[in-house]
Amino acid sequence: MEPAALGNRLKVARAERGLSQGQLAQLAGVTRQTISSIETGQYGPSALLAFVLAKHLVKRVDELFFLTGERP
Repeated sequence: MEPAALGNRLKVARAERGLSQGQLAQLAGVTRQTISSIETGQYGPSALLAFVLAKHLVKRVDELFFLTGERP
């Protein structure tokens, strides 16, 4: 059985708000590289960062992040 992995819809949600990676990073207090790494699945954000991103994207955390294999 493979370990669970964190998937995300961050890029889509960011595009819906018309934000660049740099703009979202600035709002969230992280680097553009952090946003890029989250979007590509190379980095899983802390719970705090996930909530901050959700707030700025006007989404619930579970609308942005999911466990792979559980996506509807």
